Amino acid sequence: MIRVVLVDDQELVRTGLRMLAEHDGDVQVVAEADNGIAGVSAVRRHRPDVVLMDIRMPQQDGIAATRAIVADPALDGVGVLILTTFDDEEDVFAAIRAGAAGYLLKDVAPDDLRRAVRAVAAGDSLLSPAITRQVMGALSAHPRAVSRPELLESLTGREREVLFRIGLGESNDEIGASLHISPATARTYVSRLLTKLPARDRSHLVILCYESGLIRPGSTESDGG
Repeated sequence: MIRVVLVDDQELVRTGLRMLAEHDGDVQVVAEADNGIAGVSAVRRHRPDVVLMDIRMPQQDGIAATRAIVADPALDGVGVLILTTFDDEEDVFAAIRAGAAGYLLKDVAPDDLRRAVRAVAAGDSLLSPAITRQVMGALSAHPRAVSRPELLESLTGREREVLFRIGLGESNDEIGASLHISPATARTYVSRLLTKLPARDRSHLVILCYESGLIRPGSTESDGG
C-alpha cells in the first residue's frame, strides 16, 4: 500500500485528489493539511511514501514545505510531488530546486495521477516531456544571462547530445530515435549524467541545460560543445 499525504489549501481539491488517488485500492491517503506548516507536521507524523503538495498556500507555501521535508534526514525516502496550475513557470523550477521529485498540472488525468504517485513511491523522478517543453518554452521566451559551468566540459560529445535532448523534454524513447540509439542506451547515458553532474534527477538535468546555456532560445540542435 502506498501511503500519501495531501497538502492543499482547498478542501474541494483535496477531496477530489483523495478519490482519484485511492480509486485502484493500492493508494491510501493517511493525512491532509491546508498549509505548508501543517503539511510538514503531518509528513513527520505519518512518514508517507508520497506527498501531493500544492505550491501557493497560506502560512507556508509548498516550495518552502518541500525544502523542509527534503532537508529532514528522518524523512529520507519521502517523495514530494508538486501540483501546480502552471501560473508561473518559475514556481515550477523553484519547486524542483527545493527537491521535489516531480510535478503535475492540477487537471491531470486520473490514470496519470495514479501512475505518478506510483512512480514517485518507487523512487523515480517524474518529468512529463510535454510539461518540460512548456516550461522550457516559457523560459526561452524570457532568456537571462547564463554561463556554462566547467562541469559540462567533463562530458563526452555523446553525453552532451543526450543532455541537450533531455533539455528539450524528450523521453528515453525519443532520445533514442533522435540519436539513433536504443532507449536502454539512452537510459544508461541519463544515469551517467546524473553521476557526473550536480543533478539529483532528470528534472535537475533540465534546469542545468537552461542555466548552463546549453539550450538557448529557439534551439533545436546542440552546438556539440
